[in-house]
Amino acid sequence: MKLLKIVTLIVLPFFIIFPSCNNKNDNSKKKQELIIFHAGSLSVPFKEIAQEFEKENPNVKIILEADGSRKCARKITDLHKKCDITASADYTVINNLLIPEFADWNIKFATNEMAVVYTEKSKYSDKINQQNWYNILLKKDVIFGRSDPNSDPCGYRAVLTCKLAEKFYGEKDLCKNIVSKDKNYIRPKETDLLALLESNNIDYIFLYRSVAEQHKLKYLILPDSINLKNPDLTDYYQTVSVDISGKKPGETITKKGAPMVYGITIPKNAPNPILAKKFLNFLLSKNKGMKIMQQNGQASIVPSKTETFDKIPELLKKFAEK
Repeated sequence: MKLLKIVTLIVLPFFIIFPSCNNKNDNSKKKQELIIFHAGSLSVPFKEIAQEFEKENPNVKIILEADGSRKCARKITDLHKKCDITASADYTVINNLLIPEFADWNIKFATNEMAVVYTEKSKYSDKINQQNWYNILLKKDVIFGRSDPNSDPCGYRAVLTCKLAEKFYGEKDLCKNIVSKDKNYIRPKETDLLALLESNNIDYIFLYRSVAEQHKLKYLILPDSINLKNPDLTDYYQTVSVDISGKKPGETITKKGAPMVYGITIPKNAPNPILAKKFLNFLLSKNKGMKIMQQNGQASIVPSKTETFDKIPELLKKFAEK
């Protein structure tokens, strides 16, 4: 009996210090990672959508990486970075830079519009309107920012907006004068300019209306003939264009004006394509992800026609049309 007590006193602490390996709980399992490259203008809604998806799928960790849409595509094509989903502020970025080598299909899912965004502290903020905004931007004491056309759709859309404004207002060389001003305030993506605006280092930004609303900033609604919002004006928008960098160094792509349409796909080298399809099913569902998108100022266009319908995974075909 004495011997049994001695053995028990020696062995019991061992089990306290080194518990059985079979007692692992679910929390000790490594979470599945889902990597998403997305346009800067999707940062706010995608963060909310990711949080809701993780609530339904506690074994999943979503990694969001925001950048200019074209830069996101370059990470895949040039840097060979792996991601499970890429979402672009311009669906044609996926068509032109990723399909067919790096992706097979493209689903159009949301829209937006261009606006001139500012704060109460912006110079002439009490005077700016639809008739004089371009004159205010051209004032010497006013600084405005825009994103890089070669990195970000918002950048080339800012140029297209200025070209349409030149036609709409009948102001010769208006676009040339605007794009040649304040070049020190061009950034890789439009959301990079928000801190400069909010700290009063710049007065105005060419930016998407949804981003202005998400950050509770003031914005000037531009006429439909300028803002690239109205699908009924597609032919008119196409009367202006801008050249941007192509797939290879030295190549260029001519971008015509067009209504804003966001696109999304799963790259061919996605590390977790099954989970990616599950997330897209959540994102594109009317009462889940798209409800959050609309609450953040980005209207749903699901389902929309796509040239790549036959290559879309079966689970996701309900979100597109032939």
